[in-house]
Amino acid sequence: MHPLHRKLLRDLNHMKGQVAAIAVVIAAGVLVLVLGGTTLDALTLSRDRFYETYHFAQVFADLKRAPERVARGLAEVPGVDRVQTRVRAGVRLEVPGFDEPVRGLALSIPDGAQPRLNRLALRQGGLPAPGRHDQVVISEPFAQAHDLRPGDGFTVILNGRQERLLVSGVALSPEFVYQVGPGDLLPDYRRFGVLWMNRSGLARAMDLDGAFNNVVLGLRPGTDPRTVIGAVDHHLAPYGGIGAISREDQLSHRFLEDELGQLRVNATVLPVIFLGVAAFLLNVLVARVIRTQRQQVALLKAFGYDPRQLAVHYGLFTLVIVALGVVLGVLLGMWAAEALAGVYAQYYRFPQMGFRLQPGVVLLGVAVALGAGLLGTAQAVAGVMRMAPAEAMQPPAPERFRAGWVDRSGIGRLLSQPSRIILRNLGRHRLKAGLSMVGIALSGSLLMVGSYQFGAVDQLLDLQYRKVLTMDLQVGFTEPTSERVLASLRAAPGVRFAEGFRSVPVRLIHGHREERSVLLGMETHPQLRGVLDADQAPVALPPGGVLLTGYLAQSLHLSPGDTLQVEVLEGHRRTRSLELAGIIHEPIGTGAYMERRALNRLMGEGPALSGAWLLVDEARMQTLFDTLWRAPRIAEISRMDVLEGRFRDYIQGTLLVMMGILLTMAGSITFAVAYNNARIAFAERSRELATLRVLGFSRGEVGWILIGEMGLITLLAIPLAWLLGTGLVIWLNQALAADLFRLPLAFTPRIYAFSAAGVLLATALSMLLIGRRLYHLDMLSALKTTE
Repeated sequence: MHPLHRKLLRDLNHMKGQVAAIAVVIAAGVLVLVLGGTTLDALTLSRDRFYETYHFAQVFADLKRAPERVARGLAEVPGVDRVQTRVRAGVRLEVPGFDEPVRGLALSIPDGAQPRLNRLALRQGGLPAPGRHDQVVISEPFAQAHDLRPGDGFTVILNGRQERLLVSGVALSPEFVYQVGPGDLLPDYRRFGVLWMNRSGLARAMDLDGAFNNVVLGLRPGTDPRTVIGAVDHHLAPYGGIGAISREDQLSHRFLEDELGQLRVNATVLPVIFLGVAAFLLNVLVARVIRTQRQQVALLKAFGYDPRQLAVHYGLFTLVIVALGVVLGVLLGMWAAEALAGVYAQYYRFPQMGFRLQPGVVLLGVAVALGAGLLGTAQAVAGVMRMAPAEAMQPPAPERFRAGWVDRSGIGRLLSQPSRIILRNLGRHRLKAGLSMVGIALSGSLLMVGSYQFGAVDQLLDLQYRKVLTMDLQVGFTEPTSERVLASLRAAPGVRFAEGFRSVPVRLIHGHREERSVLLGMETHPQLRGVLDADQAPVALPPGGVLLTGYLAQSLHLSPGDTLQVEVLEGHRRTRSLELAGIIHEPIGTGAYMERRALNRLMGEGPALSGAWLLVDEARMQTLFDTLWRAPRIAEISRMDVLEGRFRDYIQGTLLVMMGILLTMAGSITFAVAYNNARIAFAERSRELATLRVLGFSRGEVGWILIGEMGLITLLAIPLAWLLGTGLVIWLNQALAADLFRLPLAFTPRIYAFSAAGVLLATALSMLLIGRRLYHLDMLSALKTTE
């Protein structure tokens, strides 16, 4: 074996603790990159394959009723490739063994055949037989939630009539990758399901023979959906069309894209942060390791080794560390990505989800880590190479020979000799101390980011379900109903208070920007549905104008006092100019709000309601369910405690899993940084410390010089860690904001304390590990100093 290779193995064995710590830093960055990139790739690939194979539509439109001949006009619209007319109906289900209300959505398919668009991926059984009106295909998540299989039956209430249906098959659809009910934000497979029935049977039940109330269109490649949507709206306006939408606004696809957007942030922003920290630390730490071996480099030069051989030797040293970190990071990243994808599979349903490790992801991590390490190596080796061997064998001279500020000030006379040595050393090696401080601060900022996420989730849930949604139940009606229905609801068993609301689908337009939303009409001072300002204080709804959530207003580039166009997508479609009266702050969803009677006037109707919020007696909840479910006008019943539980499960299963992994890695990096700083500081100053022992300093005094210096650097790094962490939190908070939810930007003392405690604990553990070496410090080494 070549002598330099033997030296490499000895160095790796001698510094195995430092090598392992640096490898952990690299592994953390690579893990985050692999985790984000692999999960994003798996979901994106599964989405694209599902959409293409099962012909996911690109334009969707609901309407009141149109004869089938209208479809011919839609097929002639330039750019349209396929047209599929359908019957769509909301249903109520009674599933054996489940007492709570269950909602469903029934969609028609051609009798006994697959539709041309949004085809079904059959998982069990088959399509309904031609001519069978009592057979349905049900969505797989709903079937799994209720343990339903082909041949099982259940009861539905369809257009006011009760029917018994049999399951012919179980399927997935590209239209319902993210299966949520109308108005919901999260899937609830036990309380909402999708059914597919033969067209003839569903049309007969809904009195739509020869007609349709829903249509989907596929477009030719390169066609702009916006040009097609205008033509579709023109064709369907006489038949009660409420505005066609593109795939981008389709409910399931939009939720999926929002999640992919957050994953893109996780796959880009977070790896940049972690690998940036890893690159910086590797650069600093490897360079400092090389500098401790300057005398060895000089001896090797004196014995005739070519500088290029030495450069390759230290390059291999760096390469081994990088390779260890990359292998560990890839293995952990693949394991974590598979576990995280299993969580995502509970919410986003594909026929198959494949994982593949992207070579580019690994190469990027290797390139960043290796580039930083080799740069640090090259700089350190180059500095020694420029010296003559005799000069390099001497210990480096102090940066300054005159008295420093500690010696000149009165403070120095008040300090012990070891404490003056600490301050003198830091003053003479400001760059080295500064780099150590920045490294610790960066690791502490990552701890702060991780701890912020956990605290912010608790604040989000507390704000949404304690101050915004204070009702126990939300009841939705089949169609707008007179406000006199509130009297009946207040008389229902267990109801303590009832408050009505009116909701209308709208398109909000400001300049060239537009967003589809729901305009919610409430009482001036709602009791069960909070409307809050930035300080979480209740806001009264103005008699005119609208209120928007901050996220929606920002998306439309609106400020209070601006005018926006509100296009109503229900009933007699009309467009009105309204003033933005104010901005409210809600952490979940996006919405627009208006005083209820003003909304009724905008709609040109009397005091109508779309639903009601109820405060109920928990002990009589089941009796109330039975009463409400028998009412023909009730379309849906939602329990707020169930919604909160689902949202908490979603956040904990997705965001907090990712943040938990990142927090663990941040903790590992913090310890690795502190341990490496301690080990390198000991290696650089062991001869000086041994000399002090020879001169009569006690073990405690010598130990205090090293421990005190590291402790002082750590204390100085904590405020910088807080500053960097605050910036990272703000950046990440803005990058992760989406329609589904926005984490509140609240900085509590707990997250700062957690960051500081993590840094101090890592430093204390590092000092304990170094303590044994300090105790057994070899004083004879002081006598071997090169003269």
